[in-house]
Amino acid sequence: TPPDDITTLLGLNVGDGNTDMYIIGLQEVNSMINKRLKDVLFTDQWSEVCMERLSPFGYVLVTSERMQGLILLVFAKYFHLPFIRGVQTETTRTGLGGYWGNKGGISARMTVFGHSVCFLNCHLPAHIENHEDRMYDFESILQQQQFEGPAATGVLDHDLVFWFGDLNFRIEKMDIQAVKSAIENNKYSMLWEKDQLNMTKDSETVLEGFQEGPLKFPPTYKFDVGTNTYDTSGKKRTPAWTDRILWRLRVTAPAAQKVAKRVSASGLTNGIKVTQHFYRSHMEYLVSDHKPTYAQFFQFPYRVDIPLVTLIVEDEWKDYEEAKVIFKLMPNYSRSAWDWIGLYKVGFKHHKDYVGYMWARQEGANIYSQEHELTFTEEELPKFSGDFILGYYSNNMSTIVGVTEPFQVIITHCFYLWANKKLLSSSSQFTGILQLSQHFSIHPQIQLPTEAESGSSSDSSDVSSENDSTVVMKLMTRSPTLRRKHRSRSRSRRESRSRSRSFSGSRSGSIAGNLLSSLSSNLFSNVPSSRPSSRPGSRSGSPAGSPAGSPSSSRPSTPTELRVMELSLTDGTAAGSKNTTRPVEGSQSQGATDKNKECSGM
Repeated sequence: TPPDDITTLLGLNVGDGNTDMYIIGLQEVNSMINKRLKDVLFTDQWSEVCMERLSPFGYVLVTSERMQGLILLVFAKYFHLPFIRGVQTETTRTGLGGYWGNKGGISARMTVFGHSVCFLNCHLPAHIENHEDRMYDFESILQQQQFEGPAATGVLDHDLVFWFGDLNFRIEKMDIQAVKSAIENNKYSMLWEKDQLNMTKDSETVLEGFQEGPLKFPPTYKFDVGTNTYDTSGKKRTPAWTDRILWRLRVTAPAAQKVAKRVSASGLTNGIKVTQHFYRSHMEYLVSDHKPTYAQFFQFPYRVDIPLVTLIVEDEWKDYEEAKVIFKLMPNYSRSAWDWIGLYKVGFKHHKDYVGYMWARQEGANIYSQEHELTFTEEELPKFSGDFILGYYSNNMSTIVGVTEPFQVIITHCFYLWANKKLLSSSSQFTGILQLSQHFSIHPQIQLPTEAESGSSSDSSDVSSENDSTVVMKLMTRSPTLRRKHRSRSRSRRESRSRSRSFSGSRSGSIAGNLLSSLSSNLFSNVPSSRPSSRPGSRSGSPAGSPAGSPSSSRPSTPTELRVMELSLTDGTAAGSKNTTRPVEGSQSQGATDKNKECSGM
């Protein structure tokens, strides 16, 4: 279970959120059956606490992967998202001969500013005598993990590889008392010479090129849980550096190395340089019998600095007519009919944590044009003011390929009541409703629909921002159709009960009470109980025979609990698989909460 505060663990108390990316590898996360079922339905605790702590600093979850007790999380600053491409994940089980995922490796690969990078989180076999098994499993993980692309790409085929986790290498040829004495006297170099990983670097071909910073911190295993005391149980494990972080730069030919040193006219470089800033453990964390290790790396030159899609937006949106965005596509960008532009509140957690969105391909637009303009509808705009960001999501690449700088959305109306103009044609009815709105502290401005809007309806109470514990999940927990029907019936029942409670307080015979009792059934029957059930993104809602990629297909059914972490729930499912990802609405958002606070009388 994660601690309440991971500020120090993430270095936020010293870095002030200046780090560009966070890569978090966990092992031995609780994977009991009841806990795993809960994590399938909801966000696992570690992912949730990491997103809650990092999102206020502008970090967005790029990808995540889980295999039983192993979790890998990749975060990046939101403005780096357009330059993180080709994201794929892989899992390899090595426990019980490859059938159990308590041991093994999970990885995430991507290109970062033009450089290919792979992050590999492993949990290898335990015990000092199983050194050969550890090396065998590591080789097996490297062989089995192949990523999709023009050519099969393995872990070691990337420009840069980070290998980390509970690698379980031990200190050998020293008894426990000698090891503890060296620790007490800060003679870590003596222990380093007896570390299995360091002793085999030169003899094992698979370890060639891997580097590690000096181990100037105490061994991270094994402690009595809740203390800083090494194991006092009957097993009395010898302390060891089981938790490690290593990196490897791909070896290039001498000619290529000379080219890599050249700098282009734009200031970009083809070479890659990684320097470890510091490498340490956190003794203050007591939730495990291990101590977490932490390393910071810096200096990562750009090879790519132009996004595939450039978004242009005004500094402020004060009116619905101003809610426009111009987007320009690079000539080499492969566009999809399922691309969309999301409106995100500053501090969003992941690419589906949006307030509203619009399809990027509009009907009647020139599909061959490189520049397009799009206007957000009132339904997709927030019901609260604040700072927002627009992001262009590529369905083919399953990532955000363009973002804007933060801009302001200013909402001047707190509450909208849409009703049939015919019901409000009488001045006495209109006056009575205005009086009641003030009596109940409802905003007195009632906006009548225009002739063109007469008969149409829009529910302004439903906000599709995921601002709770739900994470971006790739796996749906239940049938969206059934959930939509259940939600519609539940909402209708709730509205009936709320209307009964609101009107039951009026005094018998009063003008207000008589007016409301006579108008309530007619007036509120024209206010929709839910948004249209056909939100873009559900191909199942397309008419028979219509193209699956048509952006004019119906709006998607919107399950409220979707899951991002468990891509390994069914074997062979990986983030890199070619699945069609479409926007998914989350549950009640912060925006809706803010609106309820402002309209407290409602």
